Amino acid sequence: MELTQTIAGLPLLPHALGDIESKAILKQLPKAHAALAELKGVAASMPNQSILVGTLSLQEAKDSSEIENIISTHHELYLSTAVRYLNALVDARILSKHKLGKDNYYFNTALYHLLDGVGERLITGQPL
Repeated sequence: MELTQTIAGLPLLPHALGDIESKAILKQLPKAHAALAELKGVAASMPNQSILVGTLSLQEAKDSSEIENIISTHHELYLSTAVRYLNALVDARILSKHKLGKDNYYFNTALYHLLDGVGERLITGQPL
């Protein structure tokens, strides 16, 4: 393959550092800096920042797969990730897993038992 060809439609990377420090790129630095600052602020407000990082790695995995002509959807990627998290919660005995047909359902049985009978106690005037 010649160096002038692109791979999977992607342009070649610049070969010299001078190409990276062009006026056009340097003019975009303030916008990029502001966007990163905004992302940092939003991420700081999230209770679990690893969720954000996890979605970035999933997006990269999907894009890399497309380059290799392996087509997968965001739904498939997020579903597999969600199933891993749910199964980890089952292993930690926070959730219980129940199969109905070909689908799996996950229940927080402690929460269910806590809420079970709340309606009846409300109707009869008993304390919660």
